[in-house]
Amino acid sequence: MTTRHPERRTERLWLRQWREADLDPLAEMDADPDVMRYIGDGSPGTRERTAAALARVRATWDERGYGLFAAEETATGELVGWVGLAVPAFLPEIMPAVEIGWRLRRRSWGRGYATEAAREVLAFAFDEGEADLDRVVSICHVDNHASIRVMTKLGMTSDRITRVPAHGRPVQVMSLTREAHRSPA
Repeated sequence: MTTRHPERRTERLWLRQWREADLDPLAEMDADPDVMRYIGDGSPGTRERTAAALARVRATWDERGYGLFAAEETATGELVGWVGLAVPAFLPEIMPAVEIGWRLRRRSWGRGYATEAAREVLAFAFDEGEADLDRVVSICHVDNHASIRVMTKLGMTSDRITRVPAHGRPVQVMSLTREAHRSPA
């Protein structure tokens, strides 16, 4: 579709495209049981799974014109995680849809990075029309209260609670339209 790979800046983060050097810190994050507790079936990732996922993430930008950004802390140059847009094919009942999501290393939790980065990704999705989306969803385990707080701060509203068919874990689906994003209550 496109070969354009945008980058974005926030007050504290550089949302950029992926580099080969990102594999090791990303694999370390995915191997952390606390980070992965609410992701998928809850099991930590392996370096091989992370490498395969990273290859898919990089290809998605060319296929769709949007994807997951590497989130780098500008003050330190460290990879703090990722934030971006993806198709949540793992939850067929809400398709077609585009999900905004994030995953941060544990030592970056509680600093407001997820909200800060997600706001910038919503601007990419809606305000500037780069991804040209009318609606986004966000999905998290029902017990992931930190992510639910981020979704609420972003202006998202509850769509449904359901279960992921592959593993049966309960998830909260929240959504936001372009119109609601542009004219918050």
